[in-house]
Amino acid sequence: MLTLWPIFVTVFFAELGDKTQLATLLFAADHDVSKLGVFAASSAALVLSSLLAVLVGAQLSLYVSPRVLKLVAGAGFVAIGIWVLMDARAS
Repeated sequence: MLTLWPIFVTVFFAELGDKTQLATLLFAADHDVSKLGVFAASSAALVLSSLLAVLVGAQLSLYVSPRVLKLVAGAGFVAIGIWVLMDARAS
């Protein structure tokens, strides 16, 4: 169980305030929409997307080392961060 804790914490904090959570907030703000329905649909979507990530990650790890995957993911996050900062400066 201890090995799962970092996964939970990482995903939990990564999801806080992201566009998915904001979209869910907007759906829940609609008075004509069931709040339980919004929770169920958004939870199912997160579970399905996580399942796809696990399946793809497991297959990728057969061909690419975890170190390379981490480097590529890290470089991707840095590139996105730079892009966002550059876009903010241009605005």
